[in-house]
Amino acid sequence: MTEKSFFAGFGGQGIISLGQIWVYCAMKEGKNVTFFPFYGAEKRGGIARASVIISDEEIASPLVTAPDSVLVMNGDSLPLCEKALKRGGVMLINSSLVKETPARADITVLRVEATGIAEKIGGAKAANMVALGAMAKLTSALRLIEIETILKEFFPPDKHPFVPVNVKAINAGFNAV
Repeated sequence: MTEKSFFAGFGGQGIISLGQIWVYCAMKEGKNVTFFPFYGAEKRGGIARASVIISDEEIASPLVTAPDSVLVMNGDSLPLCEKALKRGGVMLINSSLVKETPARADITVLRVEATGIAEKIGGAKAANMVALGAMAKLTSALRLIEIETILKEFFPPDKHPFVPVNVKAINAGFNAV
C-alpha cells in the first residue's frame, strides 16, 4: 500500500501540523513516510500545504506530483488541489468553508463539515484533526489505533490537556465519512 496525499488550506488551520501528525501516526504503524511542508511568509492567512507519502514499501521519491488523495480546507485551495489530483483520485472538502464544487467528473468528492464539527467539539482549531480522521477512513492509509497514546507522544506535556479534544475530533471526522 502506498498513499500519496496533499493537504492544503490557509495558515492557522493546522495544515502543517496535520501533515506532521499524519506521518507520525504512520511511523507508529510501522510504515515508511515522507513529509514536505510548504507555507508562505505570512504567520496566519497565507498558503499552507503539505505533501505526504505513506507506504508499506520503501519510498523511491518524496515528491507528490499526482496525489491519490487531497484535502481542501479552504476555497482558495480548491483549484490547486483539483488540478493536482490524479485521475480517479479522492478529494475531501471542508464544506464548512468551501462552497464551490470541483469541475472534474473523474474524481470522487466527499464533503465533511470539518470546521463545523470541530466548533461543536471544542473549537475551530480542531478542524484539522476532524480532517485527519476523515482522511484516514477515506484512504484507509491509517488505522488510528491507540491515537490518544500517539498524540501524547507527539505533543509536549504542556499540550496534553488538548489531547482529549483532538481524539474526539479525529473520531468525529472518522465517523463523518
